Amino acid sequence: MSYTFAIIGRPNVGKSTLFNRLVGQKLALVDDTPGVTRDRREGEARLGDLRFTIIDTAGLDEGPKGSLTARMQQQTETAIELADALFFVIDARAGLTPNDRAFADFARRANKPVILLANKSEGKQGEIGAMESYALGLGDPVMISAEHGEGMGELYDAVRELLPEPPEEDEEPEALGELTDEEIAKRPIRVAIVGRPNAGKSTTINHLLGEERLLTSPEAGTTRDSIAVEVVYRRRRFKIFDTAGLRRRSRVEEKLEKLSVADALRAVRFAEVVVLMLDSQTKFEEQDLRIADLIEREGRALVIAVNKWDLVERQPGQIGALRTEADHWLPQVKGVPIVAMSGLMGEGIERLMKAIEEAYAIWNRRIPTAALNRWFEQAVQTNPPPAVSGRRLKLNYITQTKARPPSFVVFCSRADAVPESYLRYLINSLRSGFDLPGTPVRITLREKANPFAHKRKRPS
Repeated sequence: MSYTFAIIGRPNVGKSTLFNRLVGQKLALVDDTPGVTRDRREGEARLGDLRFTIIDTAGLDEGPKGSLTARMQQQTETAIELADALFFVIDARAGLTPNDRAFADFARRANKPVILLANKSEGKQGEIGAMESYALGLGDPVMISAEHGEGMGELYDAVRELLPEPPEEDEEPEALGELTDEEIAKRPIRVAIVGRPNAGKSTTINHLLGEERLLTSPEAGTTRDSIAVEVVYRRRRFKIFDTAGLRRRSRVEEKLEKLSVADALRAVRFAEVVVLMLDSQTKFEEQDLRIADLIEREGRALVIAVNKWDLVERQPGQIGALRTEADHWLPQVKGVPIVAMSGLMGEGIERLMKAIEEAYAIWNRRIPTAALNRWFEQAVQTNPPPAVSGRRLKLNYITQTKARPPSFVVFCSRADAVPESYLRYLINSLRSGFDLPGTPVRITLREKANPFAHKRKRPS
């Protein structure tokens, strides 16, 4: 089992910068504003040949009981309980503060090994602050600069002393393209949950986990980082990304919110299935449609979840009306699965997870070439392509080039003359003919090579 370190300390001392440095990616949002990190985030750290799990936490801070600040501290306390050892980080340039001293006592009471890290130690001012940290009674400080990567050798020595045994060399994981279909099926489905602020994304994930893993609040904008959590549901593994709410671009003014939105969009690009969460009280607003269009353009499988369904007065035919409304507003993903649910009450969660699995299976579907061309011949006979400038368009055959999403190439005589309306006809016919509801479908046109193109015309 992996050895785990939790990074703790007061706000704005560089905990998330250190986290990013150790995991080798910019996973955690970093900004000069104190209190950027709210939820705890886990990652696999690498330091030379050492491998261990690391948890980034919110800055230790005091707040009234039940407040967002107090619940952020509760998340930090949970991380400390899960950890085998602690990285206690101070800002060497700012020197010791009363909060540092108070939280040093807190770290000692945890009764776990502590490595004292004097961050931002570059320069004379940093060295003076690092010397002050001896007063905390947590042993010799390791002087580092997480931003510039200084002091990582000394940190390596400190970590190596705590690890229970020298780690074995891990083999590099196989690339996805080299895995068999059976191995891919065993991998967790990567799911991003996106939507406007306060749609209930974090509440839904907490219900799936059966614990208050992610911070929730009636106040919009509680989630900032895209937090990944592992979920096993009905013996199927999922890696679910909670994301910040996406508002209209014109309303996004603060730098921190821009970073949160960029992080959410990155989660969409790395996901395989994206759940667009709508508020049942204000569904299918313009921003919802923009997000759905973005997901389709990124080529991700889409599931629509209408949350807070417990607040809706029930009437016959409501679900059918939702599906009709979705097809009206989102014709580019006609037939997209739509689930009415309540993340708070747990209603519809099972239907949501089933819809995610089905959308993932469709997104990965490959159609046999023979069946594909039988359908293609019939579709062209039923509705031949229009003549352009008095010349008939000839569509020869179709082949599927890849899945994830299903992508096809049509070989034809004049690719640039085929109208968009005819391509939409082919896509809709393909959806209904092979049961591909909701998933993005890509059709590319390619002209067949002219076997006589190399021959010059004879002079008249």
